[in-house]
Amino acid sequence: MHAKAFHRWLAQAGELTPSQRRQALEWLHQERQPADVIASLLDSEPACPYCHEDSYTHWGSSRGLPRYRCSRCQKTFNALTGTPLARLRHRECWPVYAQALIEGTTVREAAPRCGIHKNTAFRWRHRFLALPAQLKPSHLHGIVEADETYFLESHKGERNLLRPPRKRGGVAAKRGLSEEQIPVLIARDRSTNTTDARRDNANTQAICTVLEPVVDPDAVLCSDGNIIYQRFAEQIHLAHKSIHLSAGIRVVDNAFHIQIAAACAFQLLGELLVLPEEMRAKQWVAMAGLDPRQHLAGSSVNQMPRCG
Repeated sequence: MHAKAFHRWLAQAGELTPSQRRQALEWLHQERQPADVIASLLDSEPACPYCHEDSYTHWGSSRGLPRYRCSRCQKTFNALTGTPLARLRHRECWPVYAQALIEGTTVREAAPRCGIHKNTAFRWRHRFLALPAQLKPSHLHGIVEADETYFLESHKGERNLLRPPRKRGGVAAKRGLSEEQIPVLIARDRSTNTTDARRDNANTQAICTVLEPVVDPDAVLCSDGNIIYQRFAEQIHLAHKSIHLSAGIRVVDNAFHIQIAAACAFQLLGELLVLPEEMRAKQWVAMAGLDPRQHLAGSSVNQMPRCG
């Protein structure tokens, strides 16, 4: 339903009789099937995913979903075409798996709950999280916390390493920050609007490229004592509060603080950002220790896959 039609319907809700209101509530509490939810997606974005033409006709159905044909490019599509969920099977298990993601269960725990293989659950996790990872706010307002965290550069999936391979959880060859560390910038306002970006370098130019388009001019930037944030704030004339954590200062004026770097959810996001983009699904599976092949050594002793 379009927004205008919804508001018209909502304005007439007060005229319902008690019996009609009870029937409406019973219908609203009914659990909708995934196919019905997917089919309704075209109501919000009625356009061809190939040429973005908004004129199309109904063209039968395929695998339980209505299919449409574009009047311009003559290609057929459904509500999932061009989305991360395209061509995924077992749609009846999607709500259960989505709830498992919300609860933060592991891949191996979510697989038997949905009745699927652990490798399928792993691939689903990447598909389900692909779109939310791209949904970043266009504006950060009010008090905006910003901080950067660093992760060891990952070469998993690459065959020609310029260094000896290390096991998962290894340490850098050099002390402190070096070219082995990948900076990931994270900024969040008090309304939990969050943006993040992987940068090649942690400098004022990199910070400006990420934050200037999204931070409102009347916002207050909170950061640690890193000079790059002060220079960025001076460059765009933004109010800035510096929190000197090394001096034991955690809160300034009972309102300004930064609590981003310690959030494990953002650390996991940053770890995913530094993985090579050209990795195939098979390499993802092997990286996570989900290789379905049995590795035998000497006798019938199962060994874990090698970590690059």
